[in-house]
Amino acid sequence: MTKTTTSGKANNKATTKAATKAKPELAPFEYPVAYCIAGVDEVGRGPLVGDVVTAAVILDPDHPIEGLMDSKKLSEKKRELLAEQIKQHAIAWSVGRASPEEIDTLNILHATMLAMQRAVQGLNVVPDHVLVDGNRTPKFVSPNGGDIASQPVVKGDARVAEISAASILAKVARDHEMIALDQEYPDYGFAQHKGYPTKAHLEIIQELGVLDCYRRSFKPVAAILNSGSR
Repeated sequence: MTKTTTSGKANNKATTKAATKAKPELAPFEYPVAYCIAGVDEVGRGPLVGDVVTAAVILDPDHPIEGLMDSKKLSEKKRELLAEQIKQHAIAWSVGRASPEEIDTLNILHATMLAMQRAVQGLNVVPDHVLVDGNRTPKFVSPNGGDIASQPVVKGDARVAEISAASILAKVARDHEMIALDQEYPDYGFAQHKGYPTKAHLEIIQELGVLDCYRRSFKPVAAILNSGSR
C-alpha cells in the first residue's frame, strides 16, 4: 500500500546550487551537474514500532533556508520551525512511508528503499538527480518510465542541504506519529522513547504486550512473542 504525503511549488527552478547560499553548517560537497536535485533521507530504521519514514526535498535557490543540518543535532523546537520553513519555501517536498507489515515482509533495508522511492514518486516536480543519505540508493523512476540518476552520500545529512531538509521533515513526521500513538496508547510511553528499544520500553512491552503497530520481525519483539508473553 502506497503511503505518501506531498506538497510544494509546481515550478522548475534550477536547484543545483540551492545549498550554496548560506549553509556554513554543512561540510563541503561537490554537487553533480544537474538542473533539478532532490535530497532524500530516512528516519526510523531502529525503532520497534511504526513506519519507517522518508522524505524527499527539492530546495529553491531563491529562498535559502538558514540553519539546515542533520536533524539529530537540532532541538525539537528548531526542527519544527525548520520543517515549516521547508514546506513553505521548497520547490517540492514529499514524505513516504513503509508500514510495519512491509518491514516484516521485506526486511528493514528493502522497506526503507521502498519508502524512499515513494517519497520521490510523491514529488510534484520530477528531479533529474537524487542525492540519498547513506551508502546505497534505490532505483528511482520518473512518471514516463525513465530512470532518474541517483547518488548515495555518506553523512549526507551533514553535507547536503537538500538531504538535511529531508531528514528534518522525516524526523518531524515520525515524531508526530509517535505522539499520536502515545495519545492512543498512553501506557506505552511512545512520546518519550519514540519506539526505540530502551530498557523502559522493553519492560512495558513485556508487561502490556505487543500491539499491532510493532515490527514483529525485530528481535526484541519476536523474543517477547516467542516467550509466550502477552
